[in-house]
Amino acid sequence: MTDTTTPEAAPVAAPFLTAWFEILDTDTPDRILDLISDDFTLSILFSTGDGDGDGNATDFAGDRTALVGYLQQRERGTRTHHRLSATTLGQDELFLGEVRREGVPEASFVAAGRVDAGGRLQRLLIGRSSQIRFE
Repeated sequence: MTDTTTPEAAPVAAPFLTAWFEILDTDTPDRILDLISDDFTLSILFSTGDGDGDGNATDFAGDRTALVGYLQQRERGTRTHHRLSATTLGQDELFLGEVRREGVPEASFVAAGRVDAGGRLQRLLIGRSSQIRFE
């Protein structure tokens, strides 16, 4: 007997954050502002170390205004986000990824997000470092 049914596609792990980073990598990353809740808060801890162990970092923390500030300072068109692994547990998504500059690995990052009942991002925590790789 031949099975002619089409298997259902496996659900994407961390679908919200996967879409978030895909949008962030486009020429119109400001579209992510439409995906956040009214009570959105974030912290993006961005390592600025150059490998000499100086430990410098910038923390973009706050609400929508902080996210707008983060978006304004980003380089567009040079960095892309690549998922290494991801999972979803209830309304929480975890995403381990790699940032590449023009295809060359530059840093690793981990993101945790909470999606509210309305399907909008309510909390976002991201840590990024060029000092560790998950190969």
